Amino acid sequence: MTPTRDTLAPAPGGVRTPVIGVYDPRLQTTSLCLAVAHGARRDPEGGSGVAHLLEHLLFSQPADGRHSFAEQVERMGGHTNAETGLETMLFYAQVAAEDAAEAAPAMLRSVLTPTFDTATFDREREVVVKELVTAAADPADLVQDAVFDKLFPGHPLSRPVGGRIAELQTLTAADVAREHRRDFLHRPRALVVVGPRPIDGLDELLAELAPAQTDAPAEPLASPALPAPDTGLPRWPADRDFVWVCLAARSCTLNSPEEAAYRLIATLLGSSPSSLLYRKLRGQEALSYSFESWNRSYAETGVWRLLAGVEPQAADRLVEIVDSLLGDLAEGRLTEEDFDSARRKAEMRLVLQAESPLDHAQLIAMHTRAGTADWSLARARADLRAVTPAQIAAAAARLRGNLVAAVRPDAS
Repeated sequence: MTPTRDTLAPAPGGVRTPVIGVYDPRLQTTSLCLAVAHGARRDPEGGSGVAHLLEHLLFSQPADGRHSFAEQVERMGGHTNAETGLETMLFYAQVAAEDAAEAAPAMLRSVLTPTFDTATFDREREVVVKELVTAAADPADLVQDAVFDKLFPGHPLSRPVGGRIAELQTLTAADVAREHRRDFLHRPRALVVVGPRPIDGLDELLAELAPAQTDAPAEPLASPALPAPDTGLPRWPADRDFVWVCLAARSCTLNSPEEAAYRLIATLLGSSPSSLLYRKLRGQEALSYSFESWNRSYAETGVWRLLAGVEPQAADRLVEIVDSLLGDLAEGRLTEEDFDSARRKAEMRLVLQAESPLDHAQLIAMHTRAGTADWSLARARADLRAVTPAQIAAAAARLRGNLVAAVRPDAS
C-alpha cells in the first residue's frame, strides 16, 4: 500500500490541508487520523492544559444537535479517540468503510468549526481535572513529567501535557475558543485516510469550512534555547518497597537521519527477551520485572527514555547497568548477532503497526509532522537497515553524556 497525497483547499493564514491516503480494496474499514501540529508546548503562560482541554472539547461538544462526534462514531459501531502531545494532536476514528463518507465530514466539522457551550466546557474541564488527579496517583506517570523537568528545566518542552490543575480551573470556554481560533486553526494539519478507497467530497468540504476560520493568527511563539540538563542523581526513597525510575537523555530531531539509530538503541535496551538490557537486568540480576525503552523526537531535539520499576535499593544498580550498556555501545562492543536482532525487531514492530489500519494512520500522521514532511513505511524500514555500528556508537555516546534520572515516589 503506497501513500498518495492530494493537497486540498487552503485554509486561512496559508495553511493547507493535505489528505494522505493509503488504499487497499481488501479492507472493510476506513481509519481516519486528523493530525494538527499543536500541543502542550504552545499552552500560554498561566494557561497550562489549554491544548489538552481543547482536545477533549472538540470530540465532546454536540456536533449534530444531539450527539458528540465521539458518540456518533460509537453509534455507527466504530471506535474513536484523541490524544495530545507536546507538539502534535491526533483525532482519530475507525468505522465501517460504508460509513466513512459520513464520519469524515463529522470529524472535520467537529475539529475545525466547533461551537463551545458553557455546560459542556464545565463538564469536560472537571473530567480533565479528574484525569490529572488519577495520573497524579500513578508514579509511572509522574516520573516521566519529572524527568522532562530535569532534561529541559524551565523550557516549554518540560510542560506537563495534561496541564496543571490550578491553571486549568481558571480557564473559561472563551479562553479555549480563542486559542482554537487564533492558534490551533493556523497550525499545519493533515488528514490521513487508510481504507479501501478515497472518500469523495473532502476537497469541497474543506473549501466550505475554510471561510469560517477568519481570525488573524496569534504572534509566533518564541523558541528558547535548550537549557543544560540536570544530570544529578535523585535521592532514592528508602522508606518505599517499590519505585519507578525513569532514565532519559536528549536524542535527535524528528525525521533526522540519526533517528533510526536511536530507535535501535531503544530496542537494544528494551523489554524484549532478545535485548541486552533484558538479559542483564532481568535474566542475570533479576532486578526488575517491568521496564520499557523508547525514543520520541520533537522539533529541536528528541528524548530517549527508559522506564523501570525496581526496589529502591536496586535503583543505583539499575543506573549502573544502563550506563554500562550505553558505554559498551558507545565503544563498539556490540556483536553482529545482537545488532542484527535489534534491527529485525525494530523493523517488525513498524510492520506490525502498519498492518493495523488505525495504527498505520497514526504512524503516518506523526511521522509526516501533520503533513509537513515525507514518510513511508518502506523508507522507515530502509533507514533501519542502513544504520551502521558507528552510528549506534555515536548515538549511545550522546545519550550517555546527558543522561538524567528521576524517581517517583521520591525521597522529599
